[in-house]
Amino acid sequence: MDSIVVTGNGPLQGQIPIAGAKNACLTLMPATLLSEEPLTLTNAPRLSDIRTMAQLLQSLGAEVSQLQDGQVLALSSRALDNHVADYDIVRKMRASILVLGPMLARDGHAIVSLPGGCAIGARPVDLHLRALEAMGAELDLRDGYVHARAPGGLKGGTVDFPFVSVGATENALMAATLAKGTTVIRNAAREPEVVDLADCLVRMGARIDGIGTHTLTVEGVDRLRGATHPVVPDRIELGTYMLAPAICGGEVECLGGRFDLVGAFCEKLDAAGVDVTETDSGLKVARRHDRVRAVDVTTAPYPGFPTDLQAQMMALMCTAEGVSVLEEQIFENRFMHAPELMRMGARIDVQGGTATVTGVERLKGAPVMATDLRASVSLILAGLAAEGETQVNRVYHLDRGYERVEEKLRGVGARIERIKGR
Repeated sequence: MDSIVVTGNGPLQGQIPIAGAKNACLTLMPATLLSEEPLTLTNAPRLSDIRTMAQLLQSLGAEVSQLQDGQVLALSSRALDNHVADYDIVRKMRASILVLGPMLARDGHAIVSLPGGCAIGARPVDLHLRALEAMGAELDLRDGYVHARAPGGLKGGTVDFPFVSVGATENALMAATLAKGTTVIRNAAREPEVVDLADCLVRMGARIDGIGTHTLTVEGVDRLRGATHPVVPDRIELGTYMLAPAICGGEVECLGGRFDLVGAFCEKLDAAGVDVTETDSGLKVARRHDRVRAVDVTTAPYPGFPTDLQAQMMALMCTAEGVSVLEEQIFENRFMHAPELMRMGARIDVQGGTATVTGVERLKGAPVMATDLRASVSLILAGLAAEGETQVNRVYHLDRGYERVEEKLRGVGARIERIKGR
């Protein structure tokens, strides 16, 4: 099993290109199932999760080609010859559930395994199923699979989510594009990835009002056409690399970065003493003083502070001046990186969904273990600012969400290398 070794060596300087958003691309790819015409996605990230989704779509009969070194995905679903999303593929990634709505909307039947993914909480799929039932789907859960039918096709309905769910909003939105009549989705997620999906569906001929708001109104159409669509930049990768100079010092420009993707995050960086400046090519980041100030963080659905940046922000707070309180309101079990940071000398007290971090002047390198995707990169960030060598083990999570992380960090002066496992 691979590991990554990081040696702290001072300030960083240079540019880091930001890839297309993993969570957007994983949502856009199943949209090909809604049309018999080709869908082309540009600015696609080159990640293991993308390959897993391609494998899943191919198992259903779709054609998927990776062009231009994997940054362009050419997809076609002219003829689906299988409507069973098998456990052996779906278990690897939660986003696999997003094939359910499109298959059901297009062909009136689908069998999809319950999904897997990072171990950061229960994250049930009941909201996905409730949304499809509101459009007339007949659902049966047995043997670990969702058996879904809509013999006369899906019909417009009202979907009222009790709380915001990105994945459920995306599944409902795709299904509603081909449902007969009007579907209203209330308490819809507003994340940039949802907006990106809606924009792509409109390019394909969908009729959607309220994009970017909590209420989406979808007028179903008989068919969708093909389209070419650029994947939105990855705001989580962007935020992660913005934290690198905040932790280590120096100045890094994140190419392709946009303020609108990380507004709440930038507010916290400013309060901590980190300057973020817009350039012609992206966002430039540099801290104002030798040590950042402690700030409190509460995760929330967009446009609030992203849960997917909580672990990385904790790494920054470990060496901040003062005491910070980080409250996790999206997922339970998402402080599993805290004990590993403590192995490096961090002072963290976790009580339920709240972590209190007392900053120390310097972390010390240590062998640590990654527990999930964002925890992996938080430990790498901590290692960049630590004294000595940090070895991050079990980094297979990392390759699901970060493209060429060692190459990008070495490009700005970090000492980082991957050790291949046996």
